[in-house]
Amino acid sequence: MRIDILCLFPDMFTSPFEQSIIKRAKESNLLNIVTHNIRDYTHDSHHTVDDYPYGGGPGMILKPEPIFELAETIQHGVDTDNMPIVLLTPQGKLLTQKIIRDLALQPHLILICGHYEGIDERVHEHLATDEISIGDYVLSGGELAAMVMVDAITRLIPGVLGSEESAKDDSHSNGLNGLLEYPQYTRPATYRSWSVPPILLSGNHEKIAQWRKRQSILRTATRRPEMLQQVILSCEEKSWISERSLNQN
Repeated sequence: MRIDILCLFPDMFTSPFEQSIIKRAKESNLLNIVTHNIRDYTHDSHHTVDDYPYGGGPGMILKPEPIFELAETIQHGVDTDNMPIVLLTPQGKLLTQKIIRDLALQPHLILICGHYEGIDERVHEHLATDEISIGDYVLSGGELAAMVMVDAITRLIPGVLGSEESAKDDSHSNGLNGLLEYPQYTRPATYRSWSVPPILLSGNHEKIAQWRKRQSILRTATRRPEMLQQVILSCEEKSWISERSLNQN
């Protein structure tokens, strides 16, 4: 998979992309990340990438010319019919694991990092195929959001993780029907008088699976109840939530 990142501060990506899973994915030739400086596609001596907004107002707006020219240079000679060009903006739709799964299936992806007060609307309308936000807050620029997206996508590229099962039961994954992950424990079995639930030490895999399913549902009901609207629960599973509510009251 190839990911091209259009930004103003490409050096921000140097350390994050040379660590951990992303580094291993690159070394295994499973992922190719190319960062581009938008300033390199300006045509004045000052490499001007922004200008004052028409109609007045605070801040500066990123100009369309260098962004379009850079994206078109990347696209030259490449099949662009289905290539996602994602603009990272707080106005975009909220990033979800489903979006990450869909993007991870693409062989080539372009990410555009916004900055300053915003980007000329013509980039929104005529270049970006999608607009994504990593949360309902505002960052100084899209570089950090791009790092988040690349990390999440990389984990789902086949062969990147040590085991294909590793991501199966993550929170928000298909393996958990999009719910939160169950509690996890490791050695020692007892630490500061806090013990691992006995069921996890029983060796009974069927009962362990049932316990984990129950914990996943209860944890979701407690921490992110709105997520339960996207799954169909059995009568027994609904009773777990009711019992928890009664016990808490």
